[in-house]
Parts: sequence; C-alpha cells; structure tokens
Amino acid sequence: MSEMKNLCYTFEAAVEKAIEMEQRDFRHYLDSIRMLKSEPARKVLRDVALDELNHKHALEKALVEGRFNVSGAMGKPVPTMRLDYVLEKRPLRPDADPCEALAHAIHQEKGAVDFYQKMASGCADAPMGGMFGKILEDETRHLQALEDLYEQHCMPEG
Repeated sequence: MSEMKNLCYTFEAAVEKAIEMEQRDFRHYLDSIRMLKSEPARKVLRDVALDELNHKHALEKALVEGRFNVSGAMGKPVPTMRLDYVLEKRPLRPDADPCEALAHAIHQEKGAVDFYQKMASGCADAPMGGMFGKILEDETRHLQALEDLYEQHCMPEG
C-alpha cells in the first residue's frame, strides 16, 4: 500500500478501492468464524465482521449517491494503545481462544486504520477526504474497543 502515499483517486475509484478492502476484511473474518471452534472467539469476530459490513454498506451508498454524508462534527482518530506492536501477528488456528481471536482482529483492524489514514491524507483536499476521515475515526474507535477488550480479558493485572 505504499503506492497510496499522497495519492488520491477519483471519487468512484477511491470508494471502489475502499469497498474492496472492506469486502476482503469481511470475507477474512467470515472464513475465520467458520474455522474457529470456540464460540466466544467466534462472537468476537462476528461483531467485527458486522462493523465491516456497515462500512461497506455506507461506501456502496456513497457510490450510488455520488457523495458521502458526513453527519455531525468530524472528530479525530481515537488514540489506541498500539497493541499491534506488542501482540505477535500469526495465522488464526481452529482451536484459537478469544484472546487469540482478539489479537488477530486487532492486527486486521490496524490494517484498515493504516489504509484509511493513507486515503484520508492523500485525499485531504478532495471532496472525499472527509469521508475517509470519518471512516478512519470509526476504524480507530473499533480498534480501541478491541484493545480495551483485550486489556480487560487477556492481560494480567499489574
């Protein structure tokens, strides 16, 4: 994705690229859900998969309407704990527990955050810059929520 640095596509091309990324992430989560044996681990990934579907739907709607409704004031990306640097990135196994599923989802969401940071930065002066900024804000909130869950359930106190 390094070719996206300071690059902005046309509105349609940018939205199509984002839809492809959301669809790829959704399929990844769906495949992982089907593979996992642990119901709590599947639930973690189900919630994240539904978030991906919501983003994809919003992007498809923007594509049809030719614009993206950014309602309310734009916030800023939410700071995260950067657990993606601490947690080892490895393939998800069928016998993964909820903590492993959370770690996997944290890495997947970090990829989405990176994607939307590049798109928002590259398109900052374009009409769709706000759209990517809004989705970036949502993705950082999702990442923070996953990290909070990981901290609450998987990190030893102390």
